Amino acid sequence: MTGAPTARVLFLSTILIATCGLVYELVAGALASYLLGDSVFQFSTVIGAYLTAMGVGSWLSRYLEKDLVARFVEVEVAVALLGGFSAPLLFAGFTYTPGFRAVLYIVVGLVGTGVGLELPLLIRILESRTSLKELVARVLALDYVGALAASLLFPLFFLPHVGLLRTSLVLGLVNAIVALWTTFLFEAPAHVLTRLRVLSGGAVVALGVGLAVAGDLEKRMERDLFADPVVMSVQTSYQRLVLTHSHRDTRLFIDGALQFSSVDEYRYHEALVHPAVAAVTAPKRALVMGGGDGLAVREILKHPEITSVVLVDLDPEMTRLFTEREDLAALNGGALSDPRVTVVNDDAFAWVRNYTGPGFDVVISDFPDPNNFGLGKLYTLTFYRLLQRILAPGAAVSVQATSPLFSPQAYGCIVETMREAGLAVRPYHAYVPSFGEWGFVLASMAPITEFRPVLDGLRFLNAETLATLFHFPVDLAPQGTVVNRLDNQLLVRLYTEDWREMGR
Repeated sequence: MTGAPTARVLFLSTILIATCGLVYELVAGALASYLLGDSVFQFSTVIGAYLTAMGVGSWLSRYLEKDLVARFVEVEVAVALLGGFSAPLLFAGFTYTPGFRAVLYIVVGLVGTGVGLELPLLIRILESRTSLKELVARVLALDYVGALAASLLFPLFFLPHVGLLRTSLVLGLVNAIVALWTTFLFEAPAHVLTRLRVLSGGAVVALGVGLAVAGDLEKRMERDLFADPVVMSVQTSYQRLVLTHSHRDTRLFIDGALQFSSVDEYRYHEALVHPAVAAVTAPKRALVMGGGDGLAVREILKHPEITSVVLVDLDPEMTRLFTEREDLAALNGGALSDPRVTVVNDDAFAWVRNYTGPGFDVVISDFPDPNNFGLGKLYTLTFYRLLQRILAPGAAVSVQATSPLFSPQAYGCIVETMREAGLAVRPYHAYVPSFGEWGFVLASMAPITEFRPVLDGLRFLNAETLATLFHFPVDLAPQGTVVNRLDNQLLVRLYTEDWREMGR
């Protein structure tokens, strides 16, 4: 095949390889973010390393002078295999080796170098068929179209519906198919075409097999990653949810981080919820932000005086699972199906900013720890000032605020930020065996000095225990000196530093 038809097929190849190249980058960034936290840092460094490697690949293309079509096919096969198996390799590197960061940047470097070779080779192959001006304009335009396709397909389709491991394998298969069909576009000696077709076909088969076993491979690596048997693993549009179960202990992990253990979660949730409810004279309306597992809602519903609860959680899959899945709904006592509860799937920051309804008497902030900027914004001065707009007179707010023992800088920063926002704060803490010493902040517009009687029948909290929560030994006392603002997100850095020093 020669002439215009060949050029059109190669231009189509440009869009496909551009899409694949960017998706490999997004997969690496997403995996690094999930496994290492601090999404902005991980995406920034992965993108920087990837673009640098692409530059290296483009520079190396100058040394490929003969048999450009054959070289292009070989590069496509290499990219197909390296990019296609990149997610399984990275997941395995995290599971089985202590040097995940080295594996990450080696894989990113190799894939980026291969992707950097592709376009220069395509341009040189096509330059005899059209003017250089026209060629560069069309190839770069199609490259950007492919980038747009990748940026839309990754969050809207691949991540929620295909999953990270399968996504890289599917895109690797696309690269391998591009390599294979390229062998039918040009004339070459039979033995050369045979070699290239065997090479390309072998890559198609290898990636197809990888795709077929990806589910089992993922389950095996997750079994090896977690101490207890994995009974559920779900990739949502926002996070990866893994549920493990052993004997009487059910544990939920979000992006690899433990969220609760059914053995002792009652200590955490009783400490989070009941002091705030007891600090309000006549609570009727409650708001829970985060806490899509419904466990905090379960504790609020123990108070018969509460007539309505609004739960705002970003991930609809999270709230659906803890509403519809029988074993999970049993953990929260069917709280999310209670007629007093309204579930809203929205970003809490945006929801609070846009809320115009009646004020809430009790507000529970049950967000994950601020290990990235998406979460860090929910602990900022701006957010706490917005929150005051939706508080009813005499309302109380309770915030989970990470560990004052393991993350003292972050805990102190949260306390100081709430104080700077104009809230009267009362820091407190509780011991949760699965997490260790854990910190909370109780706050209101006026100082909280008295509590109504603690609800009878709780497993952890009573009047005597409540009083002890607000006493800090010397090594736990909050020492906040900085404020977490929306434009600097100092809290994320402090949190990362604290936990890195603890080796966690």
